[in-house]
Amino acid sequence: MGRILNCPQCRKDGLLRTQPQSPREHFASFLFVSPFRCPSCSHRFLASRLWLDHSTHPIDRREHLRIPVRLFLSFSGGKVRGEGTVLDLSMGGCIIKSRAQVHTDDIFYLQLSLDDGEHPLEVAAIVRSVSARGIAFKFLRAAHESKRLLAFVQAQTLDQPVKSSGKAAVAA
Repeated sequence: MGRILNCPQCRKDGLLRTQPQSPREHFASFLFVSPFRCPSCSHRFLASRLWLDHSTHPIDRREHLRIPVRLFLSFSGGKVRGEGTVLDLSMGGCIIKSRAQVHTDDIFYLQLSLDDGEHPLEVAAIVRSVSARGIAFKFLRAAHESKRLLAFVQAQTLDQPVKSSGKAAVAA
């Protein structure tokens, strides 16, 4: 059996191998060194893939772990205002159910109610897709820097095992 990597930042396992993005990462791949990302803390780093248990390190296009949730959300942008339910959440975005009519590439200001009694988390997001499943939002840069969102996502992942199949539960 091969070795299993742990995140150098948070020390958790369940890491996902990601596609090389820079010339340095592409060159490193020739030397059996690949980029990995921790779904818990989103830390990205390079590590040797020699003697790894490959079934626990699938290559995945998504950048962040998706957490199934049921949270209230309100949003506004331009002349559109709406409400909905967040179905899943990650550091990179969310999928919601809403009756509001939105279009791909529309930018909205989201207010997510994470906890009762707390002020809503406010983030800017762009609509990536609209389908029968819901509206997929990608958070803009400010959301990635939100310590409150990171703490909420990490708290939700403590009880959920990371899937190790090719269809790992992670998001953009």
